[in-house]
Amino acid sequence: MGIGEAFTILISTIFVYNFVLSRFLGLCPYMGVSKDTSSAIGMGMAVIFVMTLASAVTWPVYRFLLAPSTSNLWYRLFGGSPADYDLTRVLRTISFILVIAALVQFVEMFIRKASPGLYRSLGIYLALITTNCAVLGVAVLNIDMFFQNAQPVPGSYLKSILQGFTAGVGFTLAMVLMSSIRERLEIADVPEPLRGIPIALIVASIMSMAFLGFAGLI
Repeated sequence: MGIGEAFTILISTIFVYNFVLSRFLGLCPYMGVSKDTSSAIGMGMAVIFVMTLASAVTWPVYRFLLAPSTSNLWYRLFGGSPADYDLTRVLRTISFILVIAALVQFVEMFIRKASPGLYRSLGIYLALITTNCAVLGVAVLNIDMFFQNAQPVPGSYLKSILQGFTAGVGFTLAMVLMSSIRERLEIADVPEPLRGIPIALIVASIMSMAFLGFAGLI
């Protein structure tokens, strides 16, 4: 993987195709944990960790257990045709969710031990990373983008890990920007009917339109 390809992945996942503001994934924690900046940063760090490790683990799971190729361990053990062991449509989503759930449990135990205050502020949203469609989305996108006919393209594994990491950075950027605005809105003279979630949704839509301006970068 060259520097140019790495730079393209970085710019596209953080700005052009931001998972929250362009792909509209992970909106639940985006709205729920963006009331203050410290919680937003904590959630962002947890998502970066889970997205990066999920990308690193789901890639070999797909290549060696699910994909209909000669690298499939079931084909190597039992022979026949690689097409006989095409488990992608049946087990890909379930397998990826199991991997993500295990990683989230690890993150939850670590944060509970290292920072009880942050653990309480994240609340239910920390456990909801398991069902965060942004995390599952990046794992699925890695397979769709960096595999052709069930075979990895050159540098596929590193590209997947980089895309997982930068997608988490883009998620964190969106969270921090939103939390900064919402903290100011708490002391602003906002009309009563728009206070809380209504004004947050309006801000999110404006931010999404603003990020469309990055579309010409790649």
